[in-house]
Amino acid sequence: MGGCVTHALAQRDARRPRLHRGALRLYAGLLCAFAVCIAGATQAADPPSDLERAVKAAYLFKFLNYVEWPPSAFADDNAPFVIGVYGADAIATQLTQPAAERGVSGRRVEVRRLKRDEPLAGVHVLFVGAQEAAQLPTLVRATRQRALLLVSEEKDGLDAGSAINLVVDDDRVRFDIAPENAERMGVHLSSRLLAVARTVRGRGAD
Repeated sequence: MGGCVTHALAQRDARRPRLHRGALRLYAGLLCAFAVCIAGATQAADPPSDLERAVKAAYLFKFLNYVEWPPSAFADDNAPFVIGVYGADAIATQLTQPAAERGVSGRRVEVRRLKRDEPLAGVHVLFVGAQEAAQLPTLVRATRQRALLLVSEEKDGLDAGSAINLVVDDDRVRFDIAPENAERMGVHLSSRLLAVARTVRGRGAD
């Protein structure tokens, strides 16, 4: 993994994920850093919107490997990781297959589609889709010290309080990170994750 990450960083500008025909060749380096294989994203004829969702779903799944949750975040040693998806059913669908086929750190992974005002109990990663961006401030308040990583895809997502914000920059899916926002939510981000972010706001992580 270490050599793969180093290679990805050296090639980051040339090999970020692109959202058009032949995209896999351009973002293979960055996805290598996360050891991701995106089902269906290798087809050159895939519509850009489908490929964008596939890349975002891959990020959400792999973030599980680079976040530290306190023991209290799990009911017991057999409790699964839960990725909650709010306002982005298409991304939830993209997550279904990897969640069913692969675990993380010895735990199963479950995907939960959330509706407005639904409790966040048991959720470890909460993704808020663009169509529900107006709910970000409310959701940020709900995640304070819940040991929950909030990920958004809104232009001002970090300003609103999310810990990671997915963006499309020059036809590439990238992400910005605010480690202090994550700490307020009760989770800690790995420096390896920060190393492949587009930008890191505030202080870094160990």
